[in-house]
Amino acid sequence: MKRTIGCLFLAMILALVTACVHTPTAQTSPSPVMDGIAQRGALVVGTAASMPPLNMTTKNGEIIGLEPDMAKMMADEMGVKIEFKAMPFAELIPALKAGKVDMVISNMTMTGKRNMDVAFVGPYFVSGKSFLTKSAWLATAKDIQGVNSPKTRLAALNGSTSQLFVKEQLPSATLITGKDYDDMVQMVLDGKADAMVADFPICVFSVFRYPGQDLVSLMPPLNYEPIGVAVHKGDPLMVNWVENFLNYLEGSGEMKRLADRWVNDGSWVKRLP
Repeated sequence: MKRTIGCLFLAMILALVTACVHTPTAQTSPSPVMDGIAQRGALVVGTAASMPPLNMTTKNGEIIGLEPDMAKMMADEMGVKIEFKAMPFAELIPALKAGKVDMVISNMTMTGKRNMDVAFVGPYFVSGKSFLTKSAWLATAKDIQGVNSPKTRLAALNGSTSQLFVKEQLPSATLITGKDYDDMVQMVLDGKADAMVADFPICVFSVFRYPGQDLVSLMPPLNYEPIGVAVHKGDPLMVNWVENFLNYLEGSGEMKRLADRWVNDGSWVKRLP
């Protein structure tokens, strides 16, 4: 009887071992995002497409700017097509986490809080907060605490570090959030907001974009903000690839050429609505 039980037990062990040997196991790719790009033949980049001079949409619906040019260069280097998905800024990180885009290149500051959800590579650009206003006293403010009053209406992009800046640095001011920069500039022009809080380049080029409107921008920037590429945190090869690519752009002088074209030359303004 003992021998029979022992034989049955041995047979069961052999059956389990055989099943383990012959049952195929699912292989998890070490680079799921890169694999997806290669399989579809396209790099999908999320952008707000409304943050000049880094990203913007022309009268004809074309997405242009320093960042779209950079993304196109990435796609060329990968040997795939480029596809842009434009959406409100606050939706970009959720879209990246949901796998709807491969990366986000959209004037996004690399903050510690965001970095808990996604990986960042950069910075490829450095910015800082400023005011766009028609108010002379705001434009010449030496101490931002003088702006910290409920009577001061400040417009900031929803989900942005500008919104966080107002909440943390100017908590007594009246905060008005907008869906995009065109919306908020119009608030300033219509007198619905005393100033727009945004990255310095956006404020400066808004002055050029709306000549004759008495718009001015506060100089110099109020803080330091490093701008980077947001990628999925579960793909180390993607992080490594983007890091190497940005190093190439910087070392080869291509990043300077992009900056000269989009930041130091405002001729593109006439292409905007």
